[in-house]
Amino acid sequence: MSELITVSGLVATTPRHLITADGLPITSFRLACSTRKFDRSLMKWVDGETNWFTITAFKQLAINTSSAISKGDRIVVSGKLRVRDWDNGERSGTSVEIEAEILGHDLNWGTSVFTRTVLVRDVEQHDEEIVIETA
Repeated sequence: MSELITVSGLVATTPRHLITADGLPITSFRLACSTRKFDRSLMKWVDGETNWFTITAFKQLAINTSSAISKGDRIVVSGKLRVRDWDNGERSGTSVEIEAEILGHDLNWGTSVFTRTVLVRDVEQHDEEIVIETA
């Protein structure tokens, strides 16, 4: 199953950043998403159920996420939903993951400061591209 989904929630674990042997950056963490509803009998807002997701980011998004997102932050994530059943012999369960395509702070809960990342390019290749020949 692979569907696009957007969720907002609380970063529940410290983001774990690693780089694979092939040089692929990966950052992952758990996200808790709770709904709130107004209970008319109590005349107050109450928490609903909490859904838990494992969020995984790759490449430049992983690098940016590892330096911008911390445990306890309120964020919004949009990406591919992956639901998988697993069984390790002793226990079984269902894994609910989101492969992040877009990720950032939820500004309903606070403010954020944006810092643009600069991509490093090969200088020689870049110089070759801008050479203009004149006749």
